[in-house]
This record gives sequence, structure tokens and C-alpha cells, in this order.
Amino acid sequence: MKIGMFTSGYQRNPLEHCFQDARRFGYDFIELWGGRPHAYAPDLKAGEIEDVKRLIEQYEMPVLGYTPEHNAYPYNFMIGSELQRRDAVAYLKLCLDMAKELGADYMLVSPAHAGYQADYEEIWSRMEETIRELGEHAEKTEVKLVVETLTPYESNAFKSANDAAELFKRIDSPYVVGMCDLVPPYVQHESIMAYLDKLGDKMYHFHIIDGEQGTDSHIVPGEGSIPLKELFMELKEAGYQGTATLELVTGYINEPRLYARRAVSQARAYMKEAGF
Repeated sequence: MKIGMFTSGYQRNPLEHCFQDARRFGYDFIELWGGRPHAYAPDLKAGEIEDVKRLIEQYEMPVLGYTPEHNAYPYNFMIGSELQRRDAVAYLKLCLDMAKELGADYMLVSPAHAGYQADYEEIWSRMEETIRELGEHAEKTEVKLVVETLTPYESNAFKSANDAAELFKRIDSPYVVGMCDLVPPYVQHESIMAYLDKLGDKMYHFHIIDGEQGTDSHIVPGEGSIPLKELFMELKEAGYQGTATLELVTGYINEPRLYARRAVSQARAYMKEAGF
């Protein structure tokens, strides 16, 4: 199982620190956050992608995943007018193009909050239409579109393994796949391991991180309440061979280098004990 660094928490640092640290600390790859000042897709298209390619080559650290900023201002394909939805789709298609140029294997999207007035029919109609459009573009770019479930604090649209399984019934594309961030199932008292059973061969990626009940905070492995040692043992026994990112996001934005080092050190210790 390859372990990646998510770069969102480094957004107040130079992007080069991410590549330096991923190499120094023993990460296998980078999941690149696509927001300013680092890797916003329109900036990449305007020429800044060459800077990222230089870092990939210099530090011999691949960008396997690209996660554009898109479920807050100004993009959220689940809310607003049809004009706004189309604008978000156009942006995410550009993101897929940039992911392809970076040599990424996958791009991550997460259906965010659809607003308090949206009913289930409206939510699913909009989500299915959008993911279908993006999936068709993913097939053209040959970049996997990984669709992530969120916590109830973040979304009323896409929150559970059942939601993910339903989406894959509606959209049958080899380029539309799923993943599990550990925090959404944990805070909803849902089984993390059920994602493997319910998604089957659509289960493509993990965000491995610790958490606490009652919050969507992403905590350094070993410092929250999720039984991560046992989880790694279960993943080993289940034969999981995909990728996993240690997604610290912005909770440690003041000292991302210190906590990125601690996170991978703790995760590697659990992996060793589990036999990875």
C-alpha cells in the first residue's frame, strides 16, 4: 500500500516544501491540492504547471492524485443555478486535463452541500448528471475520477458507503470510482470496512487519518479515537493494495512540516505491525 502526502496543509508554505518533505519523510507520492497559491488549475494552464513538473522531477516524487479546491467558494457543483453548475463542471474538466499533464493517476471530487431546500430527487439528479459528465471527460483523459463521501457537517448529498454504491449503480464507468475518508463513517457510526464490501472493485483509495466523535477534524494518526492499528491489520487481511493519503488538511497549518513527519512515522509503524 502506497502512502501519500496531501498538500493542503502546506498552503502557507512554498510548494517546494511539500516535495522536499515527502521525499525526506518517506512518503511514496503526493496528492496535490489544487488551490492558490500552489496548483490552481487555471494557473497551471497559464504556464505554472512547468514549475510543478520541475519539482516532480527534481525530488523524484510523483503526483499520483490531484484534488482541486471545489466544494466551497467559488465552486460547488451541488448548489446554485444551472449556469453555476456548468461553470463548476467546466472548471473540473480543466482540472482533469491538468491532472493528465501532471501524470496523475486520479483526480478527487466530493459532492458538497446542496442547500437546505434541495430534496432527494433534486440532489441525485444534479449529482448524477454532473458525475456522468465528468466521468465521460475522465475517460478521454484516462485519469480516474475518485468520488469521495463527506461528513454530515460538510454535505447533505453524499455521505455514506450506500450513497457511493448507489452512484456506481447509476454510473457504470471504469473511470468513475470510489474511496473512503475514515472520518465520515466514523462520526456517523458507520463501518469503515463496509466500504470494501459495498464498493467492491470500485474501492480505489483511502484518506487515512484519525478523528474524534462530534467533529470533522482530521487528526494525526494515533492522536484521535479511531482504532488505526487494528484498521491497518484488517486492511492487510482484506488484501487491500490500493493507495492511501494521510490527509491532514489545515488543522496543522501553522507547522505542517512537523506534523507531516509525525503522521507518516505513526502510519508506518502501524503498517509494519500489520505486516505491510
